[in-house]
Amino acid sequence: MSKIWESNFSNKAKNVRPSPIREILSVIRQPGMISFAGGMPAPEVFPVKEFHKGVDALLNDGPNLLQYGTTEGYPPLKEFLSGWTAPRMGRKVSLDEMLLTTGSQQGLDLMGWAMIDPGDYIITEDPSYLAAITAFHNHGSRFISIPVDARGMVVEIIPEAIEKARAEGKNIKFIYTIVNFQNPAGSTMTLERRKKLVEISHKYNIPILEDDPYGYVRYDGEHLPSIFSLDPDGGVIYAGTFSKILAPGTRIGWCSGNKDIIRKLTVFKQATDLCSSPITQALVYEYCKMGYLDSHLPNIIANYREKRDAMDASFRKHLPLDEVSWVKPEGGFFFWLDMPNIDAKTLFDKAIEKKVAFVIGAPFFANGGGEHNARMNFTFSSPEVIDEGVKRLGEAMREMLK
Repeated sequence: MSKIWESNFSNKAKNVRPSPIREILSVIRQPGMISFAGGMPAPEVFPVKEFHKGVDALLNDGPNLLQYGTTEGYPPLKEFLSGWTAPRMGRKVSLDEMLLTTGSQQGLDLMGWAMIDPGDYIITEDPSYLAAITAFHNHGSRFISIPVDARGMVVEIIPEAIEKARAEGKNIKFIYTIVNFQNPAGSTMTLERRKKLVEISHKYNIPILEDDPYGYVRYDGEHLPSIFSLDPDGGVIYAGTFSKILAPGTRIGWCSGNKDIIRKLTVFKQATDLCSSPITQALVYEYCKMGYLDSHLPNIIANYREKRDAMDASFRKHLPLDEVSWVKPEGGFFFWLDMPNIDAKTLFDKAIEKKVAFVIGAPFFANGGGEHNARMNFTFSSPEVIDEGVKRLGEAMREMLK
């Protein structure tokens, strides 16, 4: 590395965490590789023709859409989202309670700018979304990890963790949770625990960041009320995205919350990217306005449900069942394998030799752990490819267990 750069890096740059998934792209792109590593939607369900129909509608407003847009977001799309999300949010949020972002990932980063000073603590699930951990870490956050079980974050132990941390002089800024089909664990927080989490938030004056990228992609069961809808006092900010319900290439997400926190996020976004693409926001709005969001979403769900079931069946068919366990998710993109007697990193190396890839569990744990876990994506591959990939993985496991 050039000395002129190395000697002038910021402390953040010196301690930045790369994405483990992005780092292994060169490996998983090898010819013949079956990858369960990325969290990618299936390209065959992208509504290309329907999305393109919105292009003509933009011609009349072309000069405005080619100009800079407002940082807050394209008002027609915000109006649509206010109505469309109302059943989940418990009400229609006002436009000053919503910010459109460049993907929901930007919302996480903006929360870091608005909330985190170096050395502050965030309460996270353990395991949790690795890109959120990375974003918060890069802002100087430390973490208080709360285990996840089949019913979501074990919120019952949060009060003790808060009191212990505060007794040690630790400053806790917010609670981060992925409530539906958690990434990576696949579990969904129960209604009882959602209500309990709001009670804890009020008691200890700690806000909640409710990340819900997968909530509308449910295969079984009934939708549960959002944590946002359970808190009339405005202590919850909700993050959503079009990446899973339309396509990730749109790079459009949204945050809904108390207007004071939304205003802070907006000001930081002004210095981050000025505004999300007005053209993309308008295209997404036209797609939604024409009814395609509602009409096409069942196609996405049906496609992914078949693949989830195929992966579950392949696990039962090919894996050593006395050595591996998992939760069958009611929605979302991932299975989470628990392998008490198998080292995930060693398994990864052996699996790569057999041309199948996954993500080891360790990066999803903010404070260490995950050595015996693996995250498996099922949405991208066909059922036939899933079966072949799981077969190879099972062979790698059995070779390790000999």
